[in-house]
Amino acid sequence: FHPPGCQCRTNKRAVDCVLQGGECKCLSFGSNVSVSCNTLTSKCLLMKAEMAGKKNGRRDKPEHAFVDKDGIYDPDCEEHGLFKARQCDNSSCWCVNTAGVRRTEKGDKDFKCTELVRTHWIIIEMEDWNRGDFDSASVDRTFRDLLKTRYMLDEKYIDFIEYKKPLIIIELKQNASQKSATDVDIADVAYYFEKDVKGDTLFRDGSLSLEVDAKPLRLLKTLIYYVDEKQPEFSMKNLTNGVIAVIVVVVLAIVAGIIVLIVTNRRRGKYKKHEVKEMNEMHRELNP
Repeated sequence: FHPPGCQCRTNKRAVDCVLQGGECKCLSFGSNVSVSCNTLTSKCLLMKAEMAGKKNGRRDKPEHAFVDKDGIYDPDCEEHGLFKARQCDNSSCWCVNTAGVRRTEKGDKDFKCTELVRTHWIIIEMEDWNRGDFDSASVDRTFRDLLKTRYMLDEKYIDFIEYKKPLIIIELKQNASQKSATDVDIADVAYYFEKDVKGDTLFRDGSLSLEVDAKPLRLLKTLIYYVDEKQPEFSMKNLTNGVIAVIVVVVLAIVAGIIVLIVTNRRRGKYKKHEVKEMNEMHRELNP
């Protein structure tokens, strides 16, 4: 039994509202904290909801999600088609995940990779070129059918589909323990889909054509995030400007503290020398 829905009179940013014992209870957008619509929502939750709403409909990414910045390269493959953990070009080597995406810095030819880390979560973001008004349930159904039929993906690996005009988000999750030998890999699905969206389909039977409720859906600006079972190993070069700024401020503060300590000790040394000189002069005056 599912309780009937309701509308939150005191918080228009509340979602997933249900009527419980005559009281409308909802989740505050951006925090998923349960709030009562019989009273005011706290300022903190309202500010959090407002900031979440300013992210252009995008969901927060997992902490270690990253995109493919290198693009296409000539990979080394295992006998059954998997990426080898270590990939190289003419001058350098690096480690990749099961999606073939670089997850470490590049090193020389002696660079070592101990294991092929699995990509178990893929987030696909795209926009509707036509910026049409579609029913969210219809969008969800269209992409589920597409993933199951065109890309042969078992529905149990489709974790999340969301439509917020014009943004469409698809999340695929597949752990190594779940995947059977006959299941397609979510990394392969994402690659086929990306090629379809770019008009460079890998299928022989033609390009991708999508409709939602008999209205055409044209996709653009596809962005794919990869989340591995182990976090990527990137250096300072890949830190955000904000993180680097914090590190610089901390280092400068430490340096400033060291300088103050040195100057203070020098001054104390001068005072001590001055006191010794005065004591010697007084001693000579008392003992002519």
